[in-house]
Parts: sequence; C-alpha cells; structure tokens
Amino acid sequence: MRIGIDFDNTLISYDQVFLAAARERGLVSSEFTGNKQAVRDAIRLLPDGEAAWQRLQGHVYGKGINGAVMFEGVDAFLRRCRTAGYEVVIVSHKTEFGHEDPDRVNLRDAALQWMEARGLFAADDYGLRRANVYFEATRAEKLRRIAALACAYFIDDLEEVLADPDFPAGVNRILFGACGSSRQFEACSDWQQIAEAVIDV
Repeated sequence: MRIGIDFDNTLISYDQVFLAAARERGLVSSEFTGNKQAVRDAIRLLPDGEAAWQRLQGHVYGKGINGAVMFEGVDAFLRRCRTAGYEVVIVSHKTEFGHEDPDRVNLRDAALQWMEARGLFAADDYGLRRANVYFEATRAEKLRRIAALACAYFIDDLEEVLADPDFPAGVNRILFGACGSSRQFEACSDWQQIAEAVIDV
C-alpha cells in the first residue's frame, strides 16, 4: 500500500517558528500568542501586511525551518508504516524560492535537509526514501503526481486540495487538523486518528 502525505503544515509544524519570528521582527507584540494562522491574520491587518507576511513565510520555510518540528504522532505513524511494509511518499506544492525572500534560500533543499537531519531517510528508523519526495510547482502538478503514484490514501491539511475537482478518483482522502467527515474525505484532528483511519482499518 502506498500512502501519500503533504509536507508543509501536515507532516511539519511551523507554529512556534512563525510566532517567534513574528515577535523578533516586531510584527506582533512580545505577548502575542497563537498558531501560524493567528500570526498570519494579525500580520495581514498591518499596513503592507500581505508583503510582510510573504517575507515572513520566505524566512520560516527557508532559513527558519530548523526550528520547525514534526507534528505529534507523525513519528509513530511513519514507523508503523515501515513495520507494516507500506510505502510512504511525500507530495508537496512547494516553489523553489520564496516570493519575498531576499536570501533566495532554496525551499526544497531546506525541506530535504530538515528531513535528513531528523532521520526520516534512515532505513533503520523512519525508512522514507529520498526518491519518494516530490515537490511540485503548482497544485495541478501535485494532483497529477498523486494520481501517477496511485496512492491508496493521501493526507493533507488543506480542504481545498482534497476537494479539488481534479483530485484523483479512487484515492482515500484524509483531512488533517479538522474533525468530522464529508462525502469526499475523512477529517482527523491528530495523527493518532489518522493512524486509526489508515492503518487500523
């Protein structure tokens, strides 16, 4: 069985990195708390807020990525997939460079280095294959990749990806970070629920 997983905000959590970087840049107060979405919403209210948000994204997904962490439960999920002999692929809509990143850090290289540093490619640990990581320039290309890989399941944090009319038929869709279900996909609030939906079936 082949299981596809989105990368940004599905496998990797940037919440604390966004908060710390926004505080450092004076985009939010030192007392401000909240996840990535709360930080984004606050910054977009500022004058020139959209550009400031894009600059912050360029930093976090590039130079700042080392401060990001795996979501709780991802490690156990990946190890269980390895033990069961399931193939895990990462398919991410990720440009090479941030639109507002003056350092021009290659975001795809930064993501691969983050995965390497955390042992995701270690055969005796998580067991992912570097060749099974795909970065696509557009959402349409991401959907075509998922179809070409013939994933049994695909896990993503964005409802608009899973609900896209061009999402490949026959792939079980798991929405991460939400509760409930729809006719199109099952929603799981955490990775324990995902394991129950994908592995414990």
